[in-house]
Amino acid sequence: MKPGGIDLDNLKRDDAPPSGVERREFMKIGLVITGVFAGGTLLSVASNIRRAFASPEDVYKNYPYKPHYSMVIRQDRCIDCERCKQACRITNHVPEYGYRTRILEKDVPGAIGQKREFIPVLCNQCNNPPCVRACPTKASYKDKTTGIIMIEYKKCIGCKTCVLACPYNARYFDDERHAVDKCNFCFDTRLSKGEKLTACAAICPAHARVFGDLSDPASEVYQLVHQIVKPVWVMRPEVGTKPNVFYMKG
Repeated sequence: MKPGGIDLDNLKRDDAPPSGVERREFMKIGLVITGVFAGGTLLSVASNIRRAFASPEDVYKNYPYKPHYSMVIRQDRCIDCERCKQACRITNHVPEYGYRTRILEKDVPGAIGQKREFIPVLCNQCNNPPCVRACPTKASYKDKTTGIIMIEYKKCIGCKTCVLACPYNARYFDDERHAVDKCNFCFDTRLSKGEKLTACAAICPAHARVFGDLSDPASEVYQLVHQIVKPVWVMRPEVGTKPNVFYMKG
């Protein structure tokens, strides 16, 4: 049994063909890298926390969740082993046609050595969530304690308005539940039961996914987001969702 109580022996690579969204280069869905030119020249060595919040103090002032759950994805560490997808599927009982996390791919023909980049994506647990505003029955809501975007399945009428509103394509319709589903940082299956990590973070062999409390200066996610050496970015900052999922390299 490996960390998080997930048996690696039961995890098999998902060889199903990627969806249409997964086939796209992830740059085309609006991934904006702040702080670097395309060639990697550093523009700024300042923390990019302001891309998600007006100022670092806003983490406490405007979004006073405790714990303020967040994830930092170290993109270049992802090796596309897909253990995260399998751990998520097993832990959260995700149907074969569904997903709570995916791995997008981008071919880099001119690169030396590795010719393909991988980028894990999931619900960004936005501080300004368009899915919550769009839901006519308030089935989608932002938890007042943790800030996680949750779904009350009994209230969901399956209109899929939230699916259309999400700029990250992070939601799918669960036929068995007859409700929309998505990542909730394994709150009901792990965090609420005393586990410290999501299933995907616990199983990742490359430590590409770092999960923790953004309101805790001693946490690894806080330190990664606020360090000044490496650029940190969020997906689609122009839509104003203020995500709680950050990306970096290294």
